[in-house]
Amino acid sequence: MLEVSQRGRAMPVSPYRKLTPFADEAKQRGVHVYHLNIGQPDIETPPAMMAAVQQADIRVLEYSPSAGSVSYRQKLAAYYQRAGMNVVPDDILVTSGGSEAIFFAMMSCLNPGDEVIVPEPFYGAYTAFAIATTVNIVPVTSTMDEGFALPAISEFEKVITPRTKAILICNPNNPTGYVYSRTELEQMRDLCLRHNLYFLSDEAYREFCYDSEYFSAFQLEGAEEHVVLLDTVSKRYSACGARLGALVTKNKQLQATALKFAQMRVSAPGLSQLMGEAATELPDSYFEHTKAEYTARRDLMVSRLRAMPGVYCPVPGGAFYVVARLPVDDSEKFCQWLLEAFTYDNQTVMLSPGAGFYATPGLGNDEVRLAYVLNLDDLNVALTCLEKGLAAYPGRKHAPEETAVLQEAKA
Repeated sequence: MLEVSQRGRAMPVSPYRKLTPFADEAKQRGVHVYHLNIGQPDIETPPAMMAAVQQADIRVLEYSPSAGSVSYRQKLAAYYQRAGMNVVPDDILVTSGGSEAIFFAMMSCLNPGDEVIVPEPFYGAYTAFAIATTVNIVPVTSTMDEGFALPAISEFEKVITPRTKAILICNPNNPTGYVYSRTELEQMRDLCLRHNLYFLSDEAYREFCYDSEYFSAFQLEGAEEHVVLLDTVSKRYSACGARLGALVTKNKQLQATALKFAQMRVSAPGLSQLMGEAATELPDSYFEHTKAEYTARRDLMVSRLRAMPGVYCPVPGGAFYVVARLPVDDSEKFCQWLLEAFTYDNQTVMLSPGAGFYATPGLGNDEVRLAYVLNLDDLNVALTCLEKGLAAYPGRKHAPEETAVLQEAKA
């Protein structure tokens, strides 16, 4: 009998897509599903990006250089320079989405069996990348009660072994929305220098910081050989389908190594690089509008969640996600129940169960990640669906005051 690979059997299902079959079945029944499960913004992709492809005079759609087209890398370097980063075109390897940048980084920085330390909860796909590259994730847990702030550096020190080769962060964080401060980044830099580790910084949401100025790991002094910036246009410009990202490092040996992996897949999408060039020329006002919109969505989501009995969430400082603790027996069961058995005015909501964002067994079982990627009207309706669903869910955990009211009603 033919068998699939052990690697394939170990590969997890995406925590934000795993319930898609249940959402599809709900839609087939005529139920409207509001998607708060995945970071797919409904904000319009900048028309200038679309026009760059529509108006291109191309007779033959050729391969681009494996590192990316020279013109795009030049314009992308200028974008980073405007953001305060000392980046030149040769520091940039253009990738097929941020996902490929993460994959190339793991393949280039770590050997099979090596360890990468990641604060949890973390972007769910990191687990899949680690399995694909036969690397082990070592989690250091941040807690909701602390707002998902960076754990003490001593907690990182405790788990460093001879197999530890890198630290990986997402800043602003997916799924928590936490924004690491300059002080926290400097602490991680010092740790990487002490133990000779790579510092991998996934900065997909750089433009979306709502309460403070953003500071990039690439701006850290004295760590040029250690820092690897992982980036994408997907969220920044609401262009997820472009599949255009970048791996940025001043480490020449690492850059040359990553290029060999890039040559393996030949080139990043040529049409997307045209879109990327157009994106680098957008005015700053583009981000002023999108930040204002996401700030309003965040404030609505947090206020609505905190008004629901038994629900708690911190206020995220960036990105467009909230991790919330729910009064339910099991968040995955609850999320599936919302799609299988619940409707409110023939509508329901799709969420991402929290456990898929942790490596430590048992954590996240009463948490969900919600993406505030819908316009305010739709977001408000989706949160009403969630509120009604929580009230009706058979596995709801009642707070002591709710239990007392129920017992009095029964009496």
